[in-house]
Amino acid sequence: PTQKGLPLYPKLAASINYMATNQLQEQAINDTAAKYLAPENCISLNVPAVNNPIWGNMSPGIRSQEVKLQKILKLLAAGIMAVARTVDGVDMPEELQDSLALLCTPNM
Repeated sequence: PTQKGLPLYPKLAASINYMATNQLQEQAINDTAAKYLAPENCISLNVPAVNNPIWGNMSPGIRSQEVKLQKILKLLAAGIMAVARTVDGVDMPEELQDSLALLCTPNM
């Protein structure tokens, strides 16, 4: 069995559950992500692109997977920046430090 944490406020839990099971329209996703671009001093949040000669040698299936992965990484980076923009960087609560650490881990 999966361990469970303490419950969230009901409205917040309902909002998270809704967002986790109902995808936004593509334009809404793009508009939201565009608000949280990686800042110039966080180059590790830039989504890497495949080298053009390598891209040309990839099969269509692998290219499709790479495009999907780049999209996921772009959304993850935008989510990291949205969380990061909620703090001043000086007095960051432990939960936000944990959140950023966990969100940044798949980006490595």
